[in-house]
Amino acid sequence: MRRAVCPGSFDPVTLGHLDIVERASKIYDEVTVAVLINKKKSSLFTVEERMALLADVTAVYGNVKVDSFHGLLVDYCQAHGIPVIVKGLRAISDFDYELQMAQMNHGLAGVETMFMTTNPLYSFLSSSLVKEVATYGGDVSKLVPERVLTSLAERLAAP
Repeated sequence: MRRAVCPGSFDPVTLGHLDIVERASKIYDEVTVAVLINKKKSSLFTVEERMALLADVTAVYGNVKVDSFHGLLVDYCQAHGIPVIVKGLRAISDFDYELQMAQMNHGLAGVETMFMTTNPLYSFLSSSLVKEVATYGGDVSKLVPERVLTSLAERLAAP
């Protein structure tokens, strides 16, 4: 069985994330979307909320599952028998960073990294940008799934 992982913070999941997950799901038999647990980073949504949103918006793919991890991604990969990490690249600046990570992951555990270029529609898109625009009342309806848009509105409306 060909297995891969798509890791990230997904705070919140965007259409750019889903583009990569969907494309990976057509190449691999099983794709795990793995939410990074980073207690040092302040998040809009809890890990559990992000996992629930991801499970909801990836259910249509059939061969995608959602999980979480902390620590080194290669440790997660080894523990779950996943030989490939799939990463989306938006710009050359992403490549500079991701290449170093890919080489380190391969050196540490023999885990391969597959880079997918982002759909040009989403080349500017990041979770941080979505949160910032949404916080100031901007329209992010074309950047996130409808379920995520609803959750963002609810979260940002809360006192």
